[in-house]
Amino acid sequence: MENTSNAPTPMKLQAVRGMNDVLPADSAKWEFFEETVTRVARQYGYRNMRAPIVEHTPLFVRSIGEVTDIVEKEMYSFEDKLNGEKLTLRPELTAGLVRAAIEANLTYNGPVRIYSLGEVFRHERPQKGRYRQFNQFDVECFGFDGPDVDAEIMIMTARIWRELGIDDVRLEINSLGNADERAAYRQKLIAHYEAHLDALDDEAKRRLHTNPMRILDSKVASVIEVNGTAPNLLDSLQDDSRAHFETLQQLLREANVLFEVNPRIVRGMDYYNRTAFEFVTERFGSPLTVCGGGRYDGLFEQLGGKSTPAIGFGMGIERVLMMLADRSNLAPLDAYLVHAGDAARVAAGKLAETLRDSGLAVAQHAGGGSFKSQMKKADASGARFALILGDNEVAAGTVAVKPMRNAAGEPIQGEQAIIMGSAVAAHLRRG
Repeated sequence: MENTSNAPTPMKLQAVRGMNDVLPADSAKWEFFEETVTRVARQYGYRNMRAPIVEHTPLFVRSIGEVTDIVEKEMYSFEDKLNGEKLTLRPELTAGLVRAAIEANLTYNGPVRIYSLGEVFRHERPQKGRYRQFNQFDVECFGFDGPDVDAEIMIMTARIWRELGIDDVRLEINSLGNADERAAYRQKLIAHYEAHLDALDDEAKRRLHTNPMRILDSKVASVIEVNGTAPNLLDSLQDDSRAHFETLQQLLREANVLFEVNPRIVRGMDYYNRTAFEFVTERFGSPLTVCGGGRYDGLFEQLGGKSTPAIGFGMGIERVLMMLADRSNLAPLDAYLVHAGDAARVAAGKLAETLRDSGLAVAQHAGGGSFKSQMKKADASGARFALILGDNEVAAGTVAVKPMRNAAGEPIQGEQAIIMGSAVAAHLRRG
């Protein structure tokens, strides 16, 4: 029959570009990562903290800097139509956590160690491992001023790589000194670049007098060549900063954490000081930073709080998951419960709850269908066992148990066994 309706065809909606769905088939790596990092963080005495996704825009302008690409080009900022407030989807986690710590007077009773996981937003060109909505694992230490906690978070991160099974990541460290040392270095750097203006691209020239240390990050070939002869910040360190950096290196050596000193690791804002570090991989060709952080003793004051030493890092979860591409760490279902008939349905529901009470993961078939079609669903579920209940089993108080996979998750052709209902949980654990 011809459709004479004038109603328009509904538009097929899709996800916003650069903001991706995580489907059930992909969730195994996410769950493995999240379980691993939270477990390790707790082992080191860190506690979870969460801040809102939306903050007042000035928070990020003050903490990231007006002349940075993030603030100038990448932030998702908008005006709240209800009250005119200028708001921003957070482009990183640290600023919101520091704001929350100041607001709650979190360090009143002493230093705190925290970790956080969450979404962040930047309007960048989407590419593999870098999206407009992405996720970070964040660690922050508020109130600690010595190199021991600097070493601790690097040692902890090295443990995270081991627990994740990632062995092709290297640690690079640097010292940014204090504000006076950086100011002296900044003048040396400006003089160096002014002597090589012809080699600088437009972006480097724009940063020359506003944020010259960021030029050291340039990927432009001519600027990289100039950077090769640039002054070294480490040469500008005075006794206290040098001692802090040397003690950090000693602590890392004592913990058997390998590292390289990279004097080209920089941060653009004045509140960063002393320790800066990055974990880098070359698995994808060119060097890729998968975790970066450092000390920011001046940020609390800059955001209106009391002077508070602090250090932390951010780890890009999507980038790390790219390194877990060949892994599937989701624990399989222990059993899939097949049943037919009203009595079997009721018995299956009771059995499923009993097995779950004992700590087993059990899916009960829903939607009807023949035993054959249900067994296909059982196989597709990835469960290790199919549990079968029909009229005969209900009458006898038994369950037919069919092995479908071994402990490694590989399909097998196991012999079906008839087990008393009260013994099913123990049977599944032995299997």
